[in-house]
Amino acid sequence: MNTYINFNGSIIRSDKKVIGADNRGLRYGDGLFETIKMINNKIILSKYHFERLFAGLKLLQFDLPVFFNEENLTQQIVTLCKKNNHQKAARIRLMIFRGNGGLFDPENHFPNYIIQSWPLALENKNINENGLVVSIFPDGKKACDNFSNIKTNNFLVYAMAALFAKKNQLNDCLILNSYDRICESTIGNVFCIKDGIISTPQLAEGCVAGVMRRFLLDKCKDENFIINETQLDFDALKNADEIFLSNAIYGIRWIKKMDENGYGNLLTTDIYNKLLKNLS
Repeated sequence: MNTYINFNGSIIRSDKKVIGADNRGLRYGDGLFETIKMINNKIILSKYHFERLFAGLKLLQFDLPVFFNEENLTQQIVTLCKKNNHQKAARIRLMIFRGNGGLFDPENHFPNYIIQSWPLALENKNINENGLVVSIFPDGKKACDNFSNIKTNNFLVYAMAALFAKKNQLNDCLILNSYDRICESTIGNVFCIKDGIISTPQLAEGCVAGVMRRFLLDKCKDENFIINETQLDFDALKNADEIFLSNAIYGIRWIKKMDENGYGNLLTTDIYNKLLKNLS
């Protein structure tokens, strides 16, 4: 069955090639992306996604045409999902990148973009029954700088960590920052729970400013969960009662084992039931 993508506003077959060898996105990873969940033609946590997207585009010095806005992009996402028959439940990837040019001489700073959609199983909204098995990725670290909090197309450390996880029969890997503290995983932000207190690395630790992370920080306090942003080292995770990951697609996923350390999911499940089970 044919599937389609949106390239710069035009819906085309997904097997059609759309960029050439001179493209800065291909050459340098010059751009960013959003991974978005859509249910029944509605983007989940839309406000958070677009605030992060446009903050990132400003940081990366793109020149945005007047039509390049939340309303227009939302409509293009919905139209593509209808074309692919993914409107009931879909995972969306919106990738934005600069056009052609060398390192010092881009042709312009206008955004090029590709929108893709994939069907999403409805059971995806449930918390994972089987806990994840993870470890620390040993071969790369993430910098803590102005670009660390956006989802840039420079994804090498995550790609290598994912390969490491697969090679070692893990579900995911945790990534360290340049200070050897816990930053995030390849698929989301990290939270740990100790004595009822929920902790996650602060943005200064180099983690992506995750949409689900922001939602949890905003909403946990409304349900009287104690949550804080801090620094997390290996010992904090080793001695935790529970650990979970968060992202926009899966919500939260609990970890049952990190190396030789085992974890439960009692409070994690409570968070899911109160905040995420009916999120739409």
